[in-house]
Amino acid sequence: MRRAAVVLGGAVLALAAVAASSAEEAAEAGDEPGTRPMPDFLGRGLWQVFTRLDRRTRLDVHDVSGRDRRVLWPPRWQVCTQYPAAGTELDRRTTVMIGVVRKGETCPPRVRDARR
Repeated sequence: MRRAAVVLGGAVLALAAVAASSAEEAAEAGDEPGTRPMPDFLGRGLWQVFTRLDRRTRLDVHDVSGRDRRVLWPPRWQVCTQYPAAGTELDRRTTVMIGVVRKGETCPPRVRDARR
């Protein structure tokens, strides 16, 4: 019973620390509430998309290799396309669309040409 209380207390403290750091980052950004710039994810790992976007951002991730695979483990995928473009202001109504391939694969030529 005592171990469960310690584990639960540790989890609560960890969540509070994450919430506090998120609030500090938002305050430091100085952006008006509800808007923030879209980062540049092209060529980076999919995991960075999940860690850098706000948790409330609508996100659509799909395989652009043409194989229509499911993206189940984000650290194994890399970003080929993103919409909206980097620097565009995001708000609550914006849906971010990310096209990915598995790490080690190259982005298909039709995708590389379309993103420029």
